[in-house]
Amino acid sequence: MKDAIRAKALELGFSQVGFAAAAAPPGWKADLAAYVADGRHGDMGWMADTLDRRADPQALWPEVRSVVVLGTSYAPKGDPLDLIRRPERGVISVYARNRDYHDTVKKRLKALGRWLAETTGCALKVFVDTAPVMEKPLAGQSGLGWRGRHTNIVSRSFGSWLFLSEIFTTLEIEPDPPEPDRCGSCRACVDACPTAALDGDGHIEPRRCISYLTIETRGGIPAELRPLMGNRVYGCDDCMAACPWNKFAPPTTEPDFLPRVELTAPLLADLARLDEAGFREVFTASPVKRAGRDRFVASVLVAIGNSGRAELAVHVERLRNDPSPLVRAMADWAASALAGQGSGQL
Repeated sequence: MKDAIRAKALELGFSQVGFAAAAAPPGWKADLAAYVADGRHGDMGWMADTLDRRADPQALWPEVRSVVVLGTSYAPKGDPLDLIRRPERGVISVYARNRDYHDTVKKRLKALGRWLAETTGCALKVFVDTAPVMEKPLAGQSGLGWRGRHTNIVSRSFGSWLFLSEIFTTLEIEPDPPEPDRCGSCRACVDACPTAALDGDGHIEPRRCISYLTIETRGGIPAELRPLMGNRVYGCDDCMAACPWNKFAPPTTEPDFLPRVELTAPLLADLARLDEAGFREVFTASPVKRAGRDRFVASVLVAIGNSGRAELAVHVERLRNDPSPLVRAMADWAASALAGQGSGQL
């Protein structure tokens, strides 16, 4: 059955398949509770609200006996950090440069689930990063890869570039052995983090992470972190791109994951012009829509403030009168940063 499931999953376009028991080790709940108690979840209140269900697959669905864990590669072609050296451009994380991966992966996942239910008569549930599931620990238990020092799964075949998804099933399937940690003494990801969000022991401080700051936080980006963000306007790939295991990852050929031309190297000037209607038009069916126009443009303004490009000041001045208080605050900071007047503590 494992061979049949794996073969069908690969046929449908998944890159890797692993199998894990549905029983959660005691450490999962303790680690998650400590994470929330420390406040490291920041504005992600849903992590605290779903703590008990998140910590144990059987708390989420008591009937589950096994978990089929699937990885879908979105490995980029070329250097994903090339744009960081071009301050007039905005850097959007590799995963968000085309269609929302949830839609693409879930379509495949449902097809695999239908086949599995028809073949075995089992009950099942499918998940793609939208339910309280401990995806990375499950992937580690299933043999897909190991948790790197950047806290993401690292695959020997696909490096750090994997979308994770799961099928919870009532089938009793023998689990695969976990993949051993192969990071050794490497600290490339830790050293690459622009905001020092990684402690080197496999823990992250999300409230310093650029992905959190540009996607999840509901407030403004802390003033002391703004100069460290460079021109990253949505997400950050630095820690993953630095991982040496990525040299084994073949670039994806999935059309939905290949970058759209307009998002490959967007000009900050163009992004700063986006009003609500323009934002919705550009980012239809894109993960970027999660941030919303105001938070996205606020991040663009931080990038403009860091650019040192005086010609971008005209866009900053216009946005100092924006209806959004967040946008106005970041425009004030950007104006100060471009003018070289202190650190812009606004």
